[in-house]
Amino acid sequence: MAFYRGIALAALTVLLAAAQPAAAQRSSLPDHNRYKWRDSEGNLHYADIPTPEAVRLGYEVISPQGIVIRRVERTKTPEELAAAKAAQAKAQADLQEAALRSRSDSQMLVAFPAEADLLRTQQQQLDLLDQTIKAARISLRSQEGTLADQLAHADELEQAGKPVPVVLTNRILDLREQIDTHRKLIARKEQERVETAERFEADAAHYRKLKLAQDERAH
Repeated sequence: MAFYRGIALAALTVLLAAAQPAAAQRSSLPDHNRYKWRDSEGNLHYADIPTPEAVRLGYEVISPQGIVIRRVERTKTPEELAAAKAAQAKAQADLQEAALRSRSDSQMLVAFPAEADLLRTQQQQLDLLDQTIKAARISLRSQEGTLADQLAHADELEQAGKPVPVVLTNRILDLREQIDTHRKLIARKEQERVETAERFEADAAHYRKLKLAQDERAH
């Protein structure tokens, strides 16, 4: 009986000896998360809490089993934060613009079932601009004629040695100012007419593309 107890004791001793390395290995592992990072020179660091340097450079959270469970990016500079904010704002603006363009395209297709409808509406708007420019030119010629008459009258008085009345002088000055304003207005309207015609051409080309895509989807 003592013999069997000795064998059992020896076996237990062997099992305990074999378990000790594993137990020692487990006991060497931390029982909480740790933080790992590299400094600016590439040196590796571990700590129980993230240091300011780790927060600035970025770090990894290590589980008690040595597994990376989370990565935290480095703190961005004010310039990087501003650039990221600007990029986000631009992306949002692009999305809104795309949505607005899509709605506008849909409205164009509904409003103008055929290209002829679009071209007719465009021509009507161009005709209105032409009429405005024509009326402004007629008014300008009238003002220029009146100014010529006033200047001729003032010249007659000067030739006769008579003083030019203040009222006439002021009238001439007013007419010149009105003529200058009128000429600038006509120039703006003419430029508007050119830009409108160019925009209409681009709109018509865009309409044709939309119509072609719509017809392809229908088939």
